[in-house]
Amino acid sequence: MTLDLRSDTVAHPTEAMRQAMIRAPLGDDVLGDDPTVQRLEARLAQITGKEAALFVASGTMANLLALRVNTQPGDEVILHETAHPLHYESGGAAHVAGVMLAPLGGERGFLDPDEVRARVRPNLPHVQPTALLWVEDTANRGGGAVHTLDRLGALSGVAREHGLRTHLDGARQWHAAVASGQPIAQRVQGYDTVSLCFSKGLGCPVGSILCGSAADMARARRFRKMVGGAMRQAGMLAAAALYALEHHVERLADDHQHARQIAMGLMLDGWRVSTPETNIVHVDAPEGDTGPALQARLEASGLRCFAIGPQRVRLVLHLGISAADVDGVIAAFAAARP
Repeated sequence: MTLDLRSDTVAHPTEAMRQAMIRAPLGDDVLGDDPTVQRLEARLAQITGKEAALFVASGTMANLLALRVNTQPGDEVILHETAHPLHYESGGAAHVAGVMLAPLGGERGFLDPDEVRARVRPNLPHVQPTALLWVEDTANRGGGAVHTLDRLGALSGVAREHGLRTHLDGARQWHAAVASGQPIAQRVQGYDTVSLCFSKGLGCPVGSILCGSAADMARARRFRKMVGGAMRQAGMLAAAALYALEHHVERLADDHQHARQIAMGLMLDGWRVSTPETNIVHVDAPEGDTGPALQARLEASGLRCFAIGPQRVRLVLHLGISAADVDGVIAAFAAARP
């Protein structure tokens, strides 16, 4: 049997989720009358404490719409050097939104508020103005690290000082809320827009959402249409997300526990492993080895994962991995030693 820990997006819908999709009341969301989509958008506006929400096909689309809503072409966006738009969105920030990305460093995917303050450009004719501060929580390439409320507040506070808009890329904000014990609305209250993904951790086949003010979501709806992202009977997909909100959020704590168990087991076996905060585990290849080579040997041993650097592989826990699979993951690493 192969264990797939490449991403939490590989988890399949449960049978109960599939049945919820089949039973969903449908309309035409392009025409604005799909009742299940309307219900999902209202629910996410409530969860995030925002005025409105817009259901979209993917996290990449949600982020692209956030760029268009919060900026003008030629603007600059401050974000972490490991942020999703810099690595996984195929240059959409430049090609579609027409913005420049200004990356900053920082441990575990965290921006330093003082460095952000120093990086803000003035609005002068000969420079591109800084318009948006972009925060990712949890930080994917930071190993699923969770921002504290103080850090989230300090970053949004710097943005307000300089008149910047703010976006929180919360693709895995579900994990941050479960790990911290803090409601999502409390965590994102200082941000103009926030995106969340239903296929990362929650087991949905498709879908993300963008939340913000009613005016911003009206603009986002137009931009969604512009890039071909409006869907017809999207209620079948929205029904999966509604089911996940009721049944798959609290169980994310199981994924966090499995990540800790795997990390501890690998540490005891002599591997260099990150200490997971949520559902992501980073494992470094032994000296003289490489991440891609380790990935290939793990796959031959029945464990699929991704190399995310010259010396590192990433494991992502999800609802398709049970407590009984933890020992199998550890055994695959034992078999994959060079």
